[in-house]
Amino acid sequence: MLHPKRLLNAFFISLTLAVIVHLADHFTVLELPGWLLLILRWIPLIIYFLYAITKRKLTTWIFVSMLAGVEFGHDLPMVAKELNLVSQIFIHLVKTIIAPLIFATLVTGIAGHANLKQVGRMGWKSLVYFEVVSTIALFIGLAAINLSGAGMGVVVPPEMTKGTLPEVHSQSWQDVILHVFPENIAKSIAEGQVLQIVVFSILFGIALAMVKEQYRSPMLRFTESLTAVMFKFTNIIMLFAPFAVFSALAYSVGHMGLNVLVNLFELLATLYVALLVFIFVVLLPIMLVLKIPVKKFIKAIAEPATIAFATTSSESALPRAMENMEQFGVPRKIVSFVMPTGYSFNLDGTTLYLAMASIFVANMAGIHLSFETQIVMMLTLMLTSKGVAAVPRASLVILLGTAASFGLPVWPIFIILGIDELMDMARTAINVIGNCLATVVVAKWEGEFDNEKAGS
Repeated sequence: MLHPKRLLNAFFISLTLAVIVHLADHFTVLELPGWLLLILRWIPLIIYFLYAITKRKLTTWIFVSMLAGVEFGHDLPMVAKELNLVSQIFIHLVKTIIAPLIFATLVTGIAGHANLKQVGRMGWKSLVYFEVVSTIALFIGLAAINLSGAGMGVVVPPEMTKGTLPEVHSQSWQDVILHVFPENIAKSIAEGQVLQIVVFSILFGIALAMVKEQYRSPMLRFTESLTAVMFKFTNIIMLFAPFAVFSALAYSVGHMGLNVLVNLFELLATLYVALLVFIFVVLLPIMLVLKIPVKKFIKAIAEPATIAFATTSSESALPRAMENMEQFGVPRKIVSFVMPTGYSFNLDGTTLYLAMASIFVANMAGIHLSFETQIVMMLTLMLTSKGVAAVPRASLVILLGTAASFGLPVWPIFIILGIDELMDMARTAINVIGNCLATVVVAKWEGEFDNEKAGS
């Protein structure tokens, strides 16, 4: 049996050799035939493929698909141009998740506590904190993408935009407000109007929390079951993700060449820098002002954040995060309320990413969005980004809905899909860190934080 560590070492050695030889050929130090350069590029890919077989992890397979997709699109562009169907199938499957998942998670989060009076005070404090911090995250993302200008200046072949670039019609403020409220929930679901689904779900959750227990319990059990089923449904669809990533990158490189990756990595670098800014400008000052022991907090969140980063799922980190926060000095009653609620309403990393990605889509398509339109989009994202943190790459669902609501094309999202795994790792880890900090903030606000446990 092949040893994973040896395969990984072989991959890095072969990759380094291929890079050195290609650089030598590029600068005419060596003159090698094209077929030899091709073989040298595919050898590390084959080795990494064997490594993925031994690891049997979705993340590893997606990395293989990314590398193979770029190489396939570069070597066989004519074939790669026909692979768009595969990524479209994946996008269609993801769209089926939108309505049931948002409805189930929001209703469960709102109506899951039978006595609203008991959790009322803790609830409004949590929601105030969630909205303030996530709104700051949105505008950090908006500022970052406008400063970096990632996606601008890309020369897009006509065949990629033919029939997919709708005109962005101006809307009055009355139209924007009216569009928030659904006139027919079935119509909203059919048209993929995410914001209207969110509004309906919130009102339904409030109404459910106000009825008698005999009526609330059956519906709550249904929404909890629906949530669990939709999580599993999403996991099944994500098994198709490596094929979608391969086809998306191959199709993009086949149509646009390797230059498209420059803009993708501009977006990736912009996201990571923006997330670091969010940590040091927002989260760290909150800890310092509230006198939360930073080193102890980092130690408490290290494991759940790592789990979230590796699995790209906040849900996988939830049990350990709750356990560690309780050991850190947050009472169980606060942890058990704030943490799950935060998974629906406090998505700092995801909201920051969505602000950037939505503008990136417009930049890639050559559509200029006015400052006013960008603000309206940010306000929309404040609502539409709620409720799906536990699902890997669920931000893709919200991004599709946002693009549809603002008349943006879908094809740039196919391109983003190629590096979505790399971005999802970072934003999911920030989601978990933000929710862990939220439990401490609410505990401090309630005067129930155990300083002795935290070691302060």
